[in-house]
Amino acid sequence: MSRTGRPPRLVATDLDGTVVRSDDTISGRTIAALTAVEDAGSTLVFVTGRPPRWMHAVAEQTSHHGLAICANGALLYDLHTEQVIEEHLIDAQVLGEVVAALRRELPGVAFAVEYSQDFVCASDYDAHWDADMAVARVVAPEDLVALPAAKLLVQHRVLDPDALLARARTVAGELATFTHSGYGGLLEVSATGVSKASALARLCAERGIAAEDVLAFGDMPNDLRMLAWGGTAYAVANAHPEVLAAVGVQTASNDEDGVAQVLERLFG
Repeated sequence: MSRTGRPPRLVATDLDGTVVRSDDTISGRTIAALTAVEDAGSTLVFVTGRPPRWMHAVAEQTSHHGLAICANGALLYDLHTEQVIEEHLIDAQVLGEVVAALRRELPGVAFAVEYSQDFVCASDYDAHWDADMAVARVVAPEDLVALPAAKLLVQHRVLDPDALLARARTVAGELATFTHSGYGGLLEVSATGVSKASALARLCAERGIAAEDVLAFGDMPNDLRMLAWGGTAYAVANAHPEVLAAVGVQTASNDEDGVAQVLERLFG
């Protein structure tokens, strides 16, 4: 139940590390639990750092149910149609200022940019983990910051993400929103004020859903604001230490269907 004693009107869950297992699949048990949320009349929203180009498999596995907040709040994505329906982008001028400041103060950084349906990177950016790298466009430095973007990716091959995040916020935190969602040296940068929480709050306001009627699940620092905003929040057992420290209630890990365990108790 939510803090109101009623079943939550909206369930917001991160994907990777939360409902997506270590083998990059969503279990049948979890899919059934997510389906039960909508069958009960509640709203299901995936809230993820993923760009839309990584959402096709999720849409297929979940039978094209629900909405997705992508790119840490910059894009609202309809899983039924697999189309971006709302954008909150980093202005091109601000993008250039952030890149210039980080290059000046943090030697060794490399950059890539996510648009709503496209991805470009600098020649020194290593995207070996990205399945779409084979078709990514490598662009000149000036072209990297030529257009408004959903998300700027900042890579450093030496600094760990927590140390890189702290330094980047000191250098350019007044220009944009910085976070990370993994254990490699990679930061994710959004427009000022844009986060999973801001996008979720906007969606709930449009639907007349109060924060106290929201149930949220997450595992990484880019989930922290969303978990603090929702009326009831769970961290999965495999979550980042900062998330485990911040969220009072835990469920089992992503590989143990921790989200499904909670939803089964609430929705059957």
